[in-house]
Amino acid sequence: MPPGLLSHPHRRWTVAALAIGALLALPIGVVAMNLFTPGGEAWTHLASTVLPRYVRTTLALLAGVLVGVVVVGVASAWLVAACEFPGRRILEWALLLPLAMPAYVMAYAYTDFLQFAGPVQTMLRTTFGWSAGDYFFPDVRSLGGAIAMFVCVLYPYVYLLARVAFIEQSPSLAEAGRTLGLSAWSTFFRVSLPMARPAIAAGASLALMETLADFGTVSYFGVQTFTTGIFRAWLSMGEPASAAKLAAILLAFVFAIVALERWARQRARFHELAGTGRRERVLLRGWRAAAASVACGLPLAVGFLLPALLLVKMSLGGGDQAFGERFARLAVNSVTLAAVTAAAAVALALFLAYAARITRSPVSAFVNRVAGLGYAIPGAVIAIGVLIPAARLDNFIADAAQATFGWSMGLLFTGGIVALVYAYLIRFLAVALQTVEAGLAQVTPSMEDAARSLGLGASETLARVHAPILRSSLVTAALLVFVDVMKELPATFVMRPFNFDTLAVQAYNLAADERLAEASTASLAIVAVGLVPLVLASRRLVRREEKARGAFPTRAVQA
Repeated sequence: MPPGLLSHPHRRWTVAALAIGALLALPIGVVAMNLFTPGGEAWTHLASTVLPRYVRTTLALLAGVLVGVVVVGVASAWLVAACEFPGRRILEWALLLPLAMPAYVMAYAYTDFLQFAGPVQTMLRTTFGWSAGDYFFPDVRSLGGAIAMFVCVLYPYVYLLARVAFIEQSPSLAEAGRTLGLSAWSTFFRVSLPMARPAIAAGASLALMETLADFGTVSYFGVQTFTTGIFRAWLSMGEPASAAKLAAILLAFVFAIVALERWARQRARFHELAGTGRRERVLLRGWRAAAASVACGLPLAVGFLLPALLLVKMSLGGGDQAFGERFARLAVNSVTLAAVTAAAAVALALFLAYAARITRSPVSAFVNRVAGLGYAIPGAVIAIGVLIPAARLDNFIADAAQATFGWSMGLLFTGGIVALVYAYLIRFLAVALQTVEAGLAQVTPSMEDAARSLGLGASETLARVHAPILRSSLVTAALLVFVDVMKELPATFVMRPFNFDTLAVQAYNLAADERLAEASTASLAIVAVGLVPLVLASRRLVRREEKARGAFPTRAVQA
């Protein structure tokens, strides 16, 4: 380290941020290195037998989810943004609610609903007098069923970004289309849709990365993807090296999606005119209004309302022990992990965001980009990247303590929740960082000038000036991380300490044992935790957009 590097307070902030970035990037680097290391006999066997199937299934899953989320998300976003029909004001925020429903929870609910002994097939057999083998009914536990589950819960990513893009488009664009004789549909396909393509690509890439990160849904449905292969190699076959290689290939899939999305945005050159005219929605009547209401209401009903009702029904039939002592212990474990991670994530995010603000250093900016990478990395990949170095460090410390002092240290990191919280921070720090950066951008730099004139240093300014101002952003960031940790399954499933289950792990284990009614209580609790902040955030987003459009109010016009 060059002399004097730590002499300036701002340089100390930069070095500290660099150290945090190195810790966050370490597991990703550990996994990436396995792409270039030779494999053993076990890996050769896996590569020649199941690896081609993993590739085919993963690509088919991604293709199906991509088509589904784009169709559902774009259609609902355009109807809500461009048309006026019954229920639009409720649907424009309620269409985000499926984000509160993890895909694996929805998979449990619909399996109980659509399986052979479920109410749907039972009603069909009773009504028509059919017996087994007399009729065909699609199997929900299949690749097609997994695609449907992901589309139902992930379309809001595309809906949210596409809706904002449609709203922000200048009214003069649609007017120009009409003057050229284009119909409403032609204007949508030839003007509005191409202009919204970057936003649609960004939302679709988020949905695809969430699909790659999933373990509960594909495992429960028996769909052989890279995620299930990682867990099979690590837990069933006892082959950490093979699991790490599969994780490295999955990591390459993620980077390919990110690169394609950024390449598409760089190639796109869309220059929007500032909209200064009155925004007009098309007023739909009759069957057109009914069709629009159904088209927007169906994703909400299938993606949230119906599975939520099914979970409530199953939990009510779970018996007296449904919310008993075992459930309380699991809830405490989940809340403890989520609260510790949320507090640590907010503290780190505040430090990194403020370091980038006061130093204005390329190093700090680069660290923040590295910290944002974790959200794109599947939990299974992060778990492998954390466990390999953490286990080696644990063994080294234990051996050194035993040889030097005769102490039996046990496993300091992997034997408790330290390694698990570390994995959570890598996965979800980006959520807190983006929220804190957005709040910090609203604070005028004159605040820091005033604090320095009063003799306050950078740390004192952060603690006494910025932190109180950012209280709302910090609470929001903590809440978002809290909800994400409550839902996270892959990393928790692999890295949880012995005899330390969470609600997500309990739901998965019970569902795997076909005890869906018992799994519903833990699943319902996960959904309830995620629902409250999502409702508040979605309604606040709509109100903020309405306030911003106040100077140019929308007006419904006849179709």
